Amino acid sequence: MQTANVNLSITITVRHEEVTDSLRDYVTKKIEGLHLDYPRIIGAKAVLDVQKNRHIAEFILFCANHITIEAHTEGSDMYAAIDETIEKIARRMRKHKTRLLKKHRPHRNESIRHLDERVFTTAVLDHPEDSDVDPEPYIIHPDHYSIRTMYKEDAIMQLELSERPFVLYKSARRGCLTLVYRRKDGEFAAIDIKDTE
Repeated sequence: MQTANVNLSITITVRHEEVTDSLRDYVTKKIEGLHLDYPRIIGAKAVLDVQKNRHIAEFILFCANHITIEAHTEGSDMYAAIDETIEKIARRMRKHKTRLLKKHRPHRNESIRHLDERVFTTAVLDHPEDSDVDPEPYIIHPDHYSIRTMYKEDAIMQLELSERPFVLYKSARRGCLTLVYRRKDGEFAAIDIKDTE
């Protein structure tokens, strides 16, 4: 999860007024404080304009996956206009994330898969029924899985973006192995796997 936006390319332009260090620092901290994990912010542009008694704050965020988010607010105080514009930006970022989650969530009618029926004769069996030997289990689909340390929110996001039925990860909060999967009702469930020794 993106917890801070560090080393961002932030351009601050002030029109009809002198830019102060406190105003520049305030805008920089507000933009770097946007800590949503999607969309990832690459660069930002802030335009602050003062026209008579109107203070206009406009922000443009350039994010990954060619996403651009814009918002502006007009008010009687520049700091209040900056705060309100940042709130609008955060709401729009959440909308992008929600849209992404809905896009990758399987619909109920798409979750039913029809398989072709196949009929096999007993001649294809490796172990005839009269044999006393139990058949050996075998792997149908070998797969490699690496366990990463992450938060539950990141695991749910990874589950949304992949076609895997589950995500196994090491919890960054609790330090134990955790399995996150989607239940039949569409909600998510998590199982902590702990050593019994």
